[in-house]
Amino acid sequence: MRFLFELARAAASRPARKLAARALALGLCAAGSETLARPLTLADLLACQRVSEPVPSPDGRWIAHVVGVVDREANGSNTDIWLLPMGGGEPRQLTRSPKHDRHPTWSPDSKYLAFESNRDGAFQIYTIAVDGGEARRVTRISTEANQPVWSPDGAHLAFVSAVFPEFSEQPYADADRLNQARLDEREKSKVKGRVITQLLYRHWDSWVDGKRQHLFVVPMKGGEAAGDPRNLTPGDRDAVPTSSTFASGDEFGFSPDGKELTYTATPTPAREEAWKTDHDLWTVELATGQRRQVTSNPAADGCPRYSPDGRWLAYRKQERAGFEADRWQVVLWNRQTKESRSLTASWDRSVDSIAWTPDSQTLVVEAEEGGVKPVWRLALDGSAPVKLVDSGSCGESSVSADGAAVIFSHTTLTRPAELYRVPLAGGVMTPLTRLNAGLLAPITHGSLESVSVPGAGGTPIQMWILKPPGFDANRKWPLVFWVHGGPQGAFLDSWSYRWNAALWAAQGYVLALPNPRGSTGFGQKFTDEISGDWGGKVFEDLMACLGWLERQSYVDTARMASAGASFGGYMMNWFQGHTDKFKTLITHCGVYNFETMYGTTEELWFDEWDHGIPWENPKFGEFSPHRFAAKFKTPQLVIHNELDFRVPIAQGLDLFTVLQRKGIPSKLLYFPDEGHWVLKPQNSELWHTTVFEWLKEYLKP
Repeated sequence: MRFLFELARAAASRPARKLAARALALGLCAAGSETLARPLTLADLLACQRVSEPVPSPDGRWIAHVVGVVDREANGSNTDIWLLPMGGGEPRQLTRSPKHDRHPTWSPDSKYLAFESNRDGAFQIYTIAVDGGEARRVTRISTEANQPVWSPDGAHLAFVSAVFPEFSEQPYADADRLNQARLDEREKSKVKGRVITQLLYRHWDSWVDGKRQHLFVVPMKGGEAAGDPRNLTPGDRDAVPTSSTFASGDEFGFSPDGKELTYTATPTPAREEAWKTDHDLWTVELATGQRRQVTSNPAADGCPRYSPDGRWLAYRKQERAGFEADRWQVVLWNRQTKESRSLTASWDRSVDSIAWTPDSQTLVVEAEEGGVKPVWRLALDGSAPVKLVDSGSCGESSVSADGAAVIFSHTTLTRPAELYRVPLAGGVMTPLTRLNAGLLAPITHGSLESVSVPGAGGTPIQMWILKPPGFDANRKWPLVFWVHGGPQGAFLDSWSYRWNAALWAAQGYVLALPNPRGSTGFGQKFTDEISGDWGGKVFEDLMACLGWLERQSYVDTARMASAGASFGGYMMNWFQGHTDKFKTLITHCGVYNFETMYGTTEELWFDEWDHGIPWENPKFGEFSPHRFAAKFKTPQLVIHNELDFRVPIAQGLDLFTVLQRKGIPSKLLYFPDEGHWVLKPQNSELWHTTVFEWLKEYLKP
């Protein structure tokens, strides 16, 4: 029984024991017996096992999936691949390396799993027999390999590698030797300067260094490589976009006969790819290497998925060029007639992932709706989508080999992800894993409520309210008011390991999570209404939500704080010059100065759509917080990270300098080794300790 097995494994976990001891030292664990009901602690959060990437086997017997655990001493995490019987039973751990084994993909005969791993240093592709034995290394490419996908005929494995394009036309051995020499030269040189000739030279937290993400195939036999890899997409163009902004799983896929791959190519000319979203689908024949363009939509296309019968290619498309948050529609392309049609043109929801049923008659998709993310069944006849799961947040959906069930991960604001199945025909979802049931059994949460508040112009604004454990409506409670990032994003009924609502509420705060203008899942018009208006209707929406909270008898209006990251961090900086309702503000990697942000961020299409081009739009900086620094007076905690290339470090330093110069109580928490998020466990401990101590200081009675 998986519940008992995982309970025993969690209890025996060395990281879990050490994290619990560390949390006690930090004063984050509740006093008393561990068997008594208690609030969630940081130790609990870090000790949770993180399940992801469920993949049913072609023979219908197994579900491969990834389980991750935090390794605090190494200041990182470890992921391994497990097998779960489709019909129920005890799970089995398949890989045991101390590093990352992930992204499993099945061979068509269900005898082997291919996966990516950095067990030997750099990421490479490995295979392992399902019946057991040691993993076998498939690739030894100098530029690393990831995202393995097995061809339906079993003859090839495709993978992605970021190579220097100037060598990509040469035979594999020569190109790999030249790539290795270039990398060695850079590593050994005492000169670390870079010569950059075009934009999108870095992304999120990594330097691109002039490389291109190309698709390779390696011949396979008996679970082993039967020859050298071959580059199918040579040239100065990505076959899988460097930017992950538009990705929804693998951005390439094999045809059912294994003769071709469809992939997502980046915009041309290359110098314009930092401000264009024109991603198109292309096919490449394995035998000849011939490439053909499938789509010519000026906006983004992606996520190609062949129907099992080979008749259709389903994919996602946007209609407005340059807008990363445009609605994603599902399109069917007839491979014979070359005609295409949108299946969701009249459905005002943005589709995330796409999966086919084995009979090629139905698609399974995910799409946000009103603060949750359901799984939907989508027929090819264009009829209305059917909701299969309507609570919490679903992800990574796939269909069982017999077509009877959908396998997916599911999470809520108070429960981490576990794997579930639901009948394709509809019905009750059934848990497949309970990895954290034992660990979280003594944990108690406050109640979760969804309310609707009239925002700007009377438009309804949905807001989650999570109350602290032991909540008493007859008491006055301090309030923490979150603002989400994006800004085209949403607070979903979903667990997070970075900003965990349950952990914040466990500190004794009423936590409010509003979804104002710009939020996704409430219709495209609602999402659109933040563009060019960052401090307008969205600010009115947020103040309306705050006003509603102030009228609740249990909210202590003298003890209110606000916090946010990215756009949420921007809004903290906007609050500084436009409201004095909060005792303190916490801004994580937030935009402060529009002018300097434009010139230092990497994906210009975002800035240009939402604000325009600085030298063309006289109102470009209208909603830039730095223009209102004279009004700043609220104590503020500023968090920013050196490797954040999306909202570069100068935004946080600029803000902190102004706060200090004006004599406003403020603190800067700086991480030299983190990007837009804080991911390392020990850094996360410092982040949480600093944040909670800051809140405690300003929200104490």
